[in-house]
Amino acid sequence: MNQHLLMVAYQCGPDMGSVSQIGWEWYQGMVQRRPVTLITHERNRAALAARIALGDTIHFIDTEWLAGPLYRIACRLFPGREHAIFLLSSLDYFLFDRLALRLARRLRRQGQDWGAVHVPTPVSSAAGTCLDRLALPLLRGPLNCGLGNPQGFDRVLQQESQWLNHGRRLGQWWSAWLERSCPLRITLAATQATRLALPAVQQKQSRMLLENGIDPRRFVASPYPPLPSPNKPLKILFVGRMLAVKGVEFLLLAVAQLKKQEGIKVELILAGNGGKLADFKAQAQALQIEQECHFLGHIDLAAIPALMQACHVFCLPSIRESGGAVLLEAMACARPVIAFNFGGPAELVTPEVGVLIDADSPSVLLEQLHAALFNCYLAPERWREMGRLGALRIHQSNQLGFTWADKLDVAEKLYAELAEQTQLTAYSSPLRRA
Repeated sequence: MNQHLLMVAYQCGPDMGSVSQIGWEWYQGMVQRRPVTLITHERNRAALAARIALGDTIHFIDTEWLAGPLYRIACRLFPGREHAIFLLSSLDYFLFDRLALRLARRLRRQGQDWGAVHVPTPVSSAAGTCLDRLALPLLRGPLNCGLGNPQGFDRVLQQESQWLNHGRRLGQWWSAWLERSCPLRITLAATQATRLALPAVQQKQSRMLLENGIDPRRFVASPYPPLPSPNKPLKILFVGRMLAVKGVEFLLLAVAQLKKQEGIKVELILAGNGGKLADFKAQAQALQIEQECHFLGHIDLAAIPALMQACHVFCLPSIRESGGAVLLEAMACARPVIAFNFGGPAELVTPEVGVLIDADSPSVLLEQLHAALFNCYLAPERWREMGRLGALRIHQSNQLGFTWADKLDVAEKLYAELAEQTQLTAYSSPLRRA
């Protein structure tokens, strides 16, 4: 088998956001195992150059002349709505994909060859690829998309222009048409919702693998902090974007109730930046809990493990969360978790390691969130045990790919499987070289 791999990652750069981090993790992990040619976007050059030497195996495509105007238009149309801005400004991907095919063909004419192609980003089924025209085995994903909207939360969802998600159906139809005749393909799906969103032909060729993972060398199980008591605060942590859909407003209301109704000491750490940060700070002040809330803003990824290890419970009350890798990070640090029972968290959190909140309205979500946090204060030994069990689960090898090492191992097996299929196909009808 030709061990050389062509990796095409539109988003690929350390410390550039969650999806770009995914691209970077795939590249830097796989390049330690086999020769890799990387094709990525020009906007990732500086971040990559800060971490590695840019040799002749890394190639950049610049579509910023299109992405820039798209971004500015999106900012005018949807001020402060990051989800909508991201969707519109990323439309240059379709041009990037075409140019990546053209570049790969040129590299092939210059003598380069690969055993397989891997397209780890974008992680949306609406972003199809024409790279199957290289007539090479193709691994795509893991994808994380196809999530609908929970019932009863229209007010919150409207703040992020979630209606634009319907536009992704056009992309999915385009993807299905592009990839209608690609027998040597495996599509990786992070969730059941993603798998169901794939065209029928891709569902048959799909496998389950989480789109994100953890580094177990950084996120290690650590001793539980001194238990909360009348003299020691209950320490709650949130890490994520400061957006309406992340549910921070409900977390602030729950903390206010713990302080005013139960009279317990609470310390809430909120790490992350976003368009609603100023609003959440104002809400904390209006609720008179500004002394209990510590808004850290943007933090480096390297600082997250220490935050995890200092808390009693990690809380992600996001009402629409496709993934939830931050929950894996908290569990790896032996911390119990609280999340909304929808989307990615619903497939990651079990009763042994945390609490999933079932709610069909903001009032019910707040009620159950408050109850879970209060129970963490009243029964800390039980919650400490949930954290211990969570760490055991995450630090064991798992085919879903909790860690990046697990993910890379799965990918290696799939490359080999695709190579075997290629050989079998060649006996009956040789593949046409592009």
